[in-house]
Amino acid sequence: MGTETPFRRSLRIQMRVLHALLMREIITRYGRHNIGFAWLFAEPMLFTIGVTALWTLVHDTGTSHHINVIAYSIVSYSTVLIWRNTIGRCTLAVEPNTALLFHRNVRVVDLFFSRIILEIAGATISLVVLLTLFIVAQIIPPPADPLYMLYGWALLAWYAVSMGLLVGGLCEYSELVERFWHPIAYFQLPVSGAFAMAAWLPPGLRDIVLLFPLPNCVEVFRLGYFGDAVKAYYDVPYVASILLVMTFVGLWVIRDISKKVEPQ
Repeated sequence: MGTETPFRRSLRIQMRVLHALLMREIITRYGRHNIGFAWLFAEPMLFTIGVTALWTLVHDTGTSHHINVIAYSIVSYSTVLIWRNTIGRCTLAVEPNTALLFHRNVRVVDLFFSRIILEIAGATISLVVLLTLFIVAQIIPPPADPLYMLYGWALLAWYAVSMGLLVGGLCEYSELVERFWHPIAYFQLPVSGAFAMAAWLPPGLRDIVLLFPLPNCVEVFRLGYFGDAVKAYYDVPYVASILLVMTFVGLWVIRDISKKVEPQ
């Protein structure tokens, strides 16, 4: 066998570091008792089921705007969970874990990515399990284009990653960022695209809403599920360019704070 390249060796070490941080995060957050790790996806499932129940009470239980209201609420609220939970967990992610930085191979960026991976995994498992259960029970129809759904979900995950890195990094400069983020997250809900499709909005308001990258991602994801039953409005190149810049800035911020953080 040939000698292992430095890149492969570094990648293998990095994977071990992330795996260890993920296991530590799971045990710290959920413990070893009751259902333990299952809370990772059980908790977002409960939130989604609760929102779905409320939607069925205030809307026609059959269809709304010619689409299944239960399917709409599951698909739409899952898009909220992936970015809200991921970004929320990235706020003040460094301070409680500074002791881990004594280990040579643990870096500040690893602390962020371990939390990001965990939250995206939880939201994804929750969505897959709920859709599978409701489809098997014939309560909702199967997705029109699962691959396009995956495409939209990947865009949503990219948004969550870029915003998580950016907001989480800025929180290390000042705790005020963390305090301001929570109300900003709530104010973002009306323009997130989760509760109203772009096609339902007046053209002028629609153009303003689609200036934000998040509703574009949601439109792509929703189109993958409902297909021709909905009319989607989105601009993927525009969104990709914004997310690329946000990711770069987020990584730059984390690199900068890494120089200032000292293990305790």
